[in-house]
Amino acid sequence: MHNVLFLCTGNSARSIVAEVLLNALGEGRFAAFSAGSKPVGSVNPGALEVLQDHGHAVAGLRSKSWDEFAGSDAVRVDTVITVCDNAAAESCPVWNGAPQSLHWGLPDPAGVAGEEARRKAFADTYQALRDRISGFVAAGQSQA
Repeated sequence: MHNVLFLCTGNSARSIVAEVLLNALGEGRFAAFSAGSKPVGSVNPGALEVLQDHGHAVAGLRSKSWDEFAGSDAVRVDTVITVCDNAAAESCPVWNGAPQSLHWGLPDPAGVAGEEARRKAFADTYQALRDRISGFVAAGQSQA
């Protein structure tokens, strides 16, 4: 099992969507998690909506701190993927394991104004992450 941690600052949208997608597309070879450096404490409704629109279960999703994945007693992390530029630029904790780090910078759909524009932004983010994760799975965890 290859453990992947998706990071974003707030852990409310992009990283949550990525977690769900990799767990769904990973064919049992991957366990995905997500966290944020400054978690907002709740999952963005737009993220929940786009996931549900594509048939994904959303029960139990939560915004959480990356501190849950740091230290020697945390789950071993094989790959850390930042999905926002802010998280990529921050000093990360020490992860259990020696993970490879990747950066998949995506615009924040939660910051888009207007209901229709926001829905489109979440749909675009979902598709971009789906494409990236499909390639990641096909490559068997190597560079995506």
